[in-house]
This record gives sequence, C-alpha cells and structure tokens, in this order.
Amino acid sequence: MADPTALSELPDPAGPPTGFLTVMTTTDSEEKAQRLARGAIEARLAACAQVSAPVTSVYRWDGALETSQEWQVLFKTSQARYAELESYLLQTHDYETPEIIATPITRGGAGYLSWIAEETS
Repeated sequence: MADPTALSELPDPAGPPTGFLTVMTTTDSEEKAQRLARGAIEARLAACAQVSAPVTSVYRWDGALETSQEWQVLFKTSQARYAELESYLLQTHDYETPEIIATPITRGGAGYLSWIAEETS
C-alpha cells in the first residue's frame, strides 16, 4: 500500500495527463447539486463530490446585477477524466452557462490520489 503521508509529484506538463483536479460547479438547489454529484460518481467521472451549504452569489447577468443562493459541488477527479466530466456537466446542468472551474491538485497524499485514480479508471 502507498504511504498515505507521501506527497505526489507535479504532473509532467509535456507528458500525458496524469495529474488530478478539483472541479467546481454551482446550481440553484440542493436537489440539483445532489443529482449532479451522484451522476458523476456513478459514471466514475469523479471519485468524490462534496455538496456545500448554500452560498450567496452576486454577479452581473444580461446587464443586470443579480444575487442568488446557490449550492457548490466540488468534484475530485483525474485530468484524464476532465473532458468527460465537463461534457457531463454541460449536458446535465440546467444553467445556460454553468460555472465549471478546474483547479490542478499540485500536491496531495499518495494514498488519496491513488484512490482517485482507481475510482476514475
């Protein structure tokens, strides 16, 4: 078993996608957030999805200042599955332009990252 206290190495940007990502989206109800999370996990597009309590979003849309309550969903996935996860979110999400932001995981516990790799393969 891998040492869970060890840190992963940075992925080689010139090589194949071997790294890991957190991918965030938001939606306007807890039920929709849960549905997005479960669908991604069932399809093995992510190893884990966390649904956060509502947040208040303030933004400009169609020229108007908007304020709304949203639920954040944070997915843990591999770079190799990102395109499929993004496609799933675009097809499943009911927002015209859903927030989809991917952030590289540059360091992490080897055991946890191995688990992500296993669950998304």
